Amino acid sequence: MPASYILTEMTWLEIKEALKTVKIAIIPLGAHEQHGPHMVESCDAVLAEEMGKRLTEKLYPEALMTPAINMGISSHHIHFPGTISLEPSTLIAILRDMIKSLKQHGIGKFLVLNSHGGNQSTLGVAADVLTRELNIEFYYAKTTASAKDVMDRRIESKLYGHSCDREVSEALYLAPHLVRTDKLAKGDILETGRWKKLRPGNPLQGFYYYEEMTLNGNLGDATKASREIGEEIVETALERLTKAVKDVL
Repeated sequence: MPASYILTEMTWLEIKEALKTVKIAIIPLGAHEQHGPHMVESCDAVLAEEMGKRLTEKLYPEALMTPAINMGISSHHIHFPGTISLEPSTLIAILRDMIKSLKQHGIGKFLVLNSHGGNQSTLGVAADVLTRELNIEFYYAKTTASAKDVMDRRIESKLYGHSCDREVSEALYLAPHLVRTDKLAKGDILETGRWKKLRPGNPLQGFYYYEEMTLNGNLGDATKASREIGEEIVETALERLTKAVKDVL
């Protein structure tokens, strides 16, 4: 048997044997959207999957990882070429079908490991709806959000969160092929606009397109990213996620 349970790499007989100890399924969730001039559009899906593999290994033999959902809620990026966005109802329908399938095999706990902030509000709705509808335990977590203290200490940019010093650093550690290192750029941020009134921490929240905030599609300053920073963020988050999941098993 493998040292971690990755469904896409297993036969049905191997999965049958693994299910004797598996208590939770990890569902990596990403997006397919623009990531500025220096990251490929599969970024979020690949980072979710790479984090999922590492978390599944740490939780062996009590966790298995499903195929990744490689598209998400990206309507705020839709005007940048190549972006593909799901409707929230579509994402919830995909999660419902995956969970219904795996529940038939005896799994009752599910963790959606999400690497894209635009999916978070839909996951909150999914947790409510699917927990009650399917009688399962539904958890969701942002891949590295639990390492916020490390980000605050290591990331210099005040406005970060998308193809920035933080995300590029994570990619340099987890999947360096995602990064065009010869094209690293600082976010081309618009100094005025409605977006400033709708950022987290403001009295009002609301929808805005990304080009209202950044002309080249990214935030922060990717030229300040490093593999070392990415390693500290990722490994800290993995340690904390592992403990959190074990606490609910």
